[in-house]
Amino acid sequence: MRFFKDFRDFAVKGNVLDMAVGIIIGVAFNKIVNSLVNDIIMPPIGLALGKVDFKNLQVVIMKGAIGPTGGVVGEVAIRYGLFANTVIEFLIVAISVFIVVKFMNRLIRRREAVPASAGP
Repeated sequence: MRFFKDFRDFAVKGNVLDMAVGIIIGVAFNKIVNSLVNDIIMPPIGLALGKVDFKNLQVVIMKGAIGPTGGVVGEVAIRYGLFANTVIEFLIVAISVFIVVKFMNRLIRRREAVPASAGP
């Protein structure tokens, strides 16, 4: 029963609520980053590289075909264009998190530097 009491205390403290808010904001931020990469950044890069859509860049290992039973066997390909998009998305998220953490650390240091008697 101690486990459930500890869990209840943890959940009531607000840690779970803070985590849930962070996850929800993270999901929304992920959609923004996806749109930024796919709709804003990659089209000009693709245009500069010869009117290429990065989503379609791939090396086909095996073309799709009709199998012996009449079913369709899908194409096997290395989709390096989608991988490039994902790497760019990761870099944008990593840089954004770095900037937020750096800003928060600066605020925390500034707050700690203010003497307790000078506070509000």
